[in-house]
Amino acid sequence: MTSQAIKTGNLASRAEPTLADEYDHVTLLIYLTLICIGLVMVASASIGIADQQAQDPFYYAKRQFLRILLSLALMWFACKIPLRFWSNNGMLLMLGSIVLLACVLIPGVGHTVNGSTRWLNFGLFTFQVSEVAKLFLIIYLSGYLIRRTDEIQTNTMGFIKPMLILAVASGLLVMEPDFGAAAVLLMTGLGLMFLGGVRFGQFVLFVIGTLCIMGLLAVSSPYRLARITSFVDPWADPFNSGFQLTQSLIAIGSGGWFGAGLGGSIQKLFYLPEAHTDFMFAIFAEEFGFVGQVLLISLFGLFALRCFSIARMALQKQQAFGAYLAYGVGLLITLQAVINIGVNMGALPTKGLTLPFISYGGNSILSMSFAVGLVLRVYYECQQGDAAPAARRKAVKRR
Repeated sequence: MTSQAIKTGNLASRAEPTLADEYDHVTLLIYLTLICIGLVMVASASIGIADQQAQDPFYYAKRQFLRILLSLALMWFACKIPLRFWSNNGMLLMLGSIVLLACVLIPGVGHTVNGSTRWLNFGLFTFQVSEVAKLFLIIYLSGYLIRRTDEIQTNTMGFIKPMLILAVASGLLVMEPDFGAAAVLLMTGLGLMFLGGVRFGQFVLFVIGTLCIMGLLAVSSPYRLARITSFVDPWADPFNSGFQLTQSLIAIGSGGWFGAGLGGSIQKLFYLPEAHTDFMFAIFAEEFGFVGQVLLISLFGLFALRCFSIARMALQKQQAFGAYLAYGVGLLITLQAVINIGVNMGALPTKGLTLPFISYGGNSILSMSFAVGLVLRVYYECQQGDAAPAARRKAVKRR
């Protein structure tokens, strides 16, 4: 082969796109669709309260738009970090999460809003520790599952040790109080342990024990007991403890099949509290009806299926850490969506959890976007593993 031919072949090789240069377009499309729906719904749901509080109908929408831009940058940043960095530093991230959750409970350090101390105040912005802690603990657990595979599958302590860490983190969350975040963290952790091959009998016993403890915590606090009582029969006290849920049910019921149309919600006009945050799904249901609800829920279902598909792909490529990480992110986001929608529909007690990518809130969309970036990185490294042998075969063929 002449030198000119070799140069031509090298140029063609550089110009030809490879799988290693691509990220998962399906996950990216679902993510972009959800955050666009969220931005539109924040603008619609908050227009009344924004006009009253800030004399700007799109005050919250503008802030959410800026957060979305920052989220996209954060997602891109997560895409660029090799998974081995997270695998090597999982223990440090776990310890940092526990310390931060403890710091929130220190008087004078934690920032309190509506009776809950969940934030650290840095002046220009507030930082909700639980959003980051959930993700960091999943990263730690993903690394633990590959380091202790044999111990988890054969030894009871291999299962108990990580669950004790999750129990400590969940206990700190309950003390804030943030019962919803604690429930999501525990359920995600249990799901990952099950996928990691823990013995079924131990898994069932721990699930039963966890449910019993959560039930006792729920009834031991007058605040949480009142929420459960209003959830069981919100119409018994529709103007006090059951007010928020009854207004949410009215919004969902008013939507009918096709809804009142974008901007047509009545409940967002100072009837339904927290309409643009925790109860965004109810406003969406009122404006887009049953058909809109099915489409939105389907998007979350597709996101979960795609995460699990990428996880299976990673397992086939012998990339166990990436697989558990994709499983964990899929479980985390889907469980939080299920709980939020269940609360809006009166199927679950009020938890104070946002609807991922849809509800107004900077900490939530930033952490969830970072989690999506991690899933995209898992896919990228799977494709990179396929692309390397293919590139070598092409080089041999050209020679």
